[in-house]
Amino acid sequence: MEANSPFIFALIGAVVGFLIGLLCYRLASKGERQRATLKQALLEREHQIAELKKAQGRHVGDVRQCLEAIRSQADDLEDKLDAASEQWELARHTATPEAPKTKATGTPTPPNADAPVTPRDYADGKNGTLSEEYGLKESKAKESAVTQPPRY
Repeated sequence: MEANSPFIFALIGAVVGFLIGLLCYRLASKGERQRATLKQALLEREHQIAELKKAQGRHVGDVRQCLEAIRSQADDLEDKLDAASEQWELARHTATPEAPKTKATGTPTPPNADAPVTPRDYADGKNGTLSEEYGLKESKAKESAVTQPPRY
């Protein structure tokens, strides 16, 4: 066989074409593999996000149910309180303060005017009978009488 034979050119062309195809496949397959791994990671992340949304929805639903239960319990307690106050004929206290009542003279009275007065001997803190220092110190009158001798 001669060196210029068309079969040898065809064979060399096929080998070179095979090597070029193998090289192109390697280069293209790396990008394809990276794209496939990125696509798989994206699908996994989307699946995780969907699961988190479901869990968040369940959590919000549970919180809503708890709030509704608390509201219904508060309503029940208010009803019981109203029933008890009606039974004992007590006035229900409102959250807003009322305007001060006026006497017949037209001057306003403080809102706690009907409250019992605290005993003055302890409230003033001026050594009354209920003071914490009562009986511990001698009175000033006794001290002044002892220090000065009687004059005739």
